[in-house]
Amino acid sequence: MGQRQKLFDLAEQTGNVSDAARGAHVSRGTYYYWQARYQADHSAGLVERSRAPHHPRIPAISAELRAEVLAYRQAHPRAGYDTIANDLRQAHDWQKVIGPTKVRDVVLAARAAEVAATSAAAPPPVKAVHAPRPNQTMNIDLLGVPCTHDGQQAMVSVSVAEAATGRVPAEPAAPSARAAWPGQTFENPAVSYEDQMRDYVEKRTAKRLAKGQRTHQRRQKQAERAEWSARNDELRLQRRRGRIARQTEDVAWQTKRQAQRQTDQTWQRLSKRERRERRAERHARDQQRQAEWAARRTQQHQRETEDTAWRDTRRDLRTQGAALAVAAPLVTAWLAILVMVDNGTRRCFGLPVFTVGTHVTAELIVAALQALCPPELQFLISDNGAQFIAEAFATFAHDAEFVHVRISPHRPCTNGIAERMVRTVKEWLETHSWTSPEDMEALLAEFITYYNDRPPQGAELDGLSPNEFARRLADCSTC
Repeated sequence: MGQRQKLFDLAEQTGNVSDAARGAHVSRGTYYYWQARYQADHSAGLVERSRAPHHPRIPAISAELRAEVLAYRQAHPRAGYDTIANDLRQAHDWQKVIGPTKVRDVVLAARAAEVAATSAAAPPPVKAVHAPRPNQTMNIDLLGVPCTHDGQQAMVSVSVAEAATGRVPAEPAAPSARAAWPGQTFENPAVSYEDQMRDYVEKRTAKRLAKGQRTHQRRQKQAERAEWSARNDELRLQRRRGRIARQTEDVAWQTKRQAQRQTDQTWQRLSKRERRERRAERHARDQQRQAEWAARRTQQHQRETEDTAWRDTRRDLRTQGAALAVAAPLVTAWLAILVMVDNGTRRCFGLPVFTVGTHVTAELIVAALQALCPPELQFLISDNGAQFIAEAFATFAHDAEFVHVRISPHRPCTNGIAERMVRTVKEWLETHSWTSPEDMEALLAEFITYYNDRPPQGAELDGLSPNEFARRLADCSTC
């Protein structure tokens, strides 16, 4: 401001703009630029003013235009923001009613409002509902166990579908009273912070190393199995190639033998004079034949040696394969158990045993249910196993006049009562031994008595056993 004021003061004193500009060290254009402001406001007009608008006003998007944007977006979900803005301009005689940025703001705001409304309208978690009356609803499931078991060892129990593969799953680690983790070191307030941190680092490092060691051992076992499979395949391929080569050699030998027989027959038809003339030829042919027989005997001896070596290698591979399969042995003999539990009282109706194991059919399950189902049954809950979705099972449900409730796929918690019953049966059987289906049936009969009369059975039963809870419900219904 001082330089501009000096410019105009010199101009008034000298009356010459050029001399005033030279004295203020500015150009003549600066004088004419500020002249209008100086004449209007004098010294106040020489203050610098911003060229930006003093009262900028961004027009708000009207509700009608916002509705047009959302309607176009709904009609054309794959249209971009530029496309929407251009089409709306075309609809308004090419007026600049909205730009791509505003279109984006409108679409994102509508999407956020929709998400917020959906989250606000989300229903609260549904509380589990159980049958109010005994024998009204029943949960069923199938369990597969080996035909024999020693109570001193961990029992393998799988579903019928898993048992059909014949592969025993890896045995789970025994559960500890309380899981241990490195962060537990901070629970002791008597230990200093430095000692806690050092202890935590030590435990965390040990845990990480142990995890890495288990991963290395698992990969090492996988590599050993892969190597064994490759060696087994190579041995089988070598055997096949050897057999093909031997067949070719045997065909060539048989062809040569046939030629020798024809030569002998021709020699027999010759006269004595012709035989004397061809005696040298006959002698040379006999020597060649003896050499061929010697080569054939050597070949047979070599084959016997190769067969012996192949059998030894195969025996070693089988021994190695058996050692590798110890962690996952094959089980081919299974028993199938049908778990039947009341939905309202948790009372076990029965545990039929099927000796056919993985080949249990819907007809067998229907026969067991006909013998054990209560007559007042209204609903039966099961998963989507092949036995439960068969036509024979649907016919049984129609004839027995109950509703078959099939749970949603991959949602076993819907049939949680039966799943929990299966777990209880597994835990009880693991400590017992059996060697035949008859032993299993006797054990399960003992288990049913034990299970139905034992308290407590969870909060739903008020700490009562299934039999006692069922009796109280029955007494309340008759009141």
